[in-house]
Amino acid sequence: MQKTVEFFFDFGSPTTYLAHTQLPQLALDTGAKVVYQPMLLGGVFKATGNASPVTVPAKGRWMGADMARFAQRYGVPFAHNPYFPINTLTLMRGATGLQMRDPHALMNYVDAVFQAMWVQPRNMGDPAVMAEVLGAAGFSAESFTSLVADPEVKAQLVATTEEAVARGAFGAPTFFVGEQMFFGQDRLDFVRQALAT
Repeated sequence: MQKTVEFFFDFGSPTTYLAHTQLPQLALDTGAKVVYQPMLLGGVFKATGNASPVTVPAKGRWMGADMARFAQRYGVPFAHNPYFPINTLTLMRGATGLQMRDPHALMNYVDAVFQAMWVQPRNMGDPAVMAEVLGAAGFSAESFTSLVADPEVKAQLVATTEEAVARGAFGAPTFFVGEQMFFGQDRLDFVRQALAT
């Protein structure tokens, strides 16, 4: 029976981008199915009393260097986004909506947004920039606007965020293999181990 990794994510987290770059190889090596679960990190923080590590200046500086080290280890591009933090509500509604209405387009969207956030990097909180990035990836601005305004899409993002918190999540990225929870892109070895047992 094929095992599943649930990947609770928010585009606003640079460590989540790093995890995203490693999941295709993880799936290939383990034969596991990766299920992307869009959640709103701000909602998770509010519900759990957590906060972004960058709110602690010393930790923020350390994390910047640590992420660069992991990007080098993984052999992937990474750039600090000068517009960080970016409100990702619309972006996460987009991911949720595509998962619900057009799941085959989800990964193209996820790749495009992560690239714009943590490789190029762009101000994805600016509607004009967002429209330009998504247009280049083949997404219609009109269709996207309609999708993110859909009440069912909004409700699903809330529900997934609440589910993540109820299951123990306090930040992103959070992975679940069955009921085992793993937090952070630097825990992928444990995710891999859980899939092997």
